[in-house]
Amino acid sequence: MRLALIADAYPPMRSSGAVQLRDLSKEFLRQGFLTTVLVPSAELDVPWLLEEMNGVQVLRLKAPQTKDIGYVRRTACELLMPFMMLRNLQKSPLAKESWDGVVWYSPTIFLGPIVNVLKKASKCRSYLIIRDIFPEWAVDMGLLSRGLAYRFFKVVESYQYSVADVIGVQTLANLSYFDHWMQSDQQRLEVLQNWLADEPDTGCSIVVAEGPLAGRKIFVYAGNMGVAQGMDVLLDLAENLQGRKDIGFLFVGRGHDAERLRSKAETSGLNNVVFYDEIDPAEIPGLYAQCHIGLVALDTRHKTHNIPGKFLSYMQYGLPVLATINPGNDLEALIKTERVGRVCSDASAETLLQQAEELLNTITVDSEISSRCKSLSARLFSPKVAVNQIISALRSPK
Repeated sequence: MRLALIADAYPPMRSSGAVQLRDLSKEFLRQGFLTTVLVPSAELDVPWLLEEMNGVQVLRLKAPQTKDIGYVRRTACELLMPFMMLRNLQKSPLAKESWDGVVWYSPTIFLGPIVNVLKKASKCRSYLIIRDIFPEWAVDMGLLSRGLAYRFFKVVESYQYSVADVIGVQTLANLSYFDHWMQSDQQRLEVLQNWLADEPDTGCSIVVAEGPLAGRKIFVYAGNMGVAQGMDVLLDLAENLQGRKDIGFLFVGRGHDAERLRSKAETSGLNNVVFYDEIDPAEIPGLYAQCHIGLVALDTRHKTHNIPGKFLSYMQYGLPVLATINPGNDLEALIKTERVGRVCSDASAETLLQQAEELLNTITVDSEISSRCKSLSARLFSPKVAVNQIISALRSPK
């Protein structure tokens, strides 16, 4: 079975999406499926570049820059992206390739045109992995009104869904959003859990024992620091715990809010907080080996639901979590049912402080909590489970 896996992020990018696609492609290969990743690249000075990474064939196609630019320019570039990918695909050695299935990853919502062309040319089924629901979350965050731009994004979103034979969403709570899409007997909707492959601990460039947080129990946040995360409450928590010299907060990553949060911590004189720039994903196991509790933050204005990739990585390496998330998120029930941390959904610094102190007490007496985290990761969030589910959906009619 020959698969095309299409996304706008793949290593050497360090985003959680890039890591997920790397792990998924490696698992497809491990199970014997010939997989080619098609990914746009603004860095190319040629139309295409075909390479191999860890045994996986990767075709990079020249396309406009869509990362770390303004919203208006980004929208224009993302709109052009699939068409430029198609044009440069036709110049590549894979122009006439036939596929047995097309799998693609959202965000972005703009890959529908290239998926549709490949699907029709190969007369195969397609599987959309959707990890956030845009533009709805942008409206929830106040980044977008329900005006002309919103209606434009809704058209693009609807087209993407129309191309899919199967859609895999992150949580049960997301299923109701797609009720309108389930109009054809040939369409299928299901929950596809996130996934993350095991990686060995090869060390980390961040050495906690050599910094200002040495000897403390470490709360760690590793990942994107953006509007969708609503991370100010985590700094409020750090301020409330500043009197405890046995506790420290480590923030590692990048994003639109990273510099603002760093400046806020400095202005507030938070000597229990340290910020580091983004590190290579291969260093994450070494980072977590030095920490005690993983932090998850989702802005409480969210009305759609997701299970962040960082939650998976905390579970994988046995870190219980302290989470502040939007009300009704499926993640709340998961954390409570599996007993892998503490969670609050009211954006209250007081509630979060209470939960943090409870969790600190728990990890000193509950010797099994780390094992429960690892067990949950293996049971629900492995690439093997995800690949089995995707292949089953591609092979079978609804």
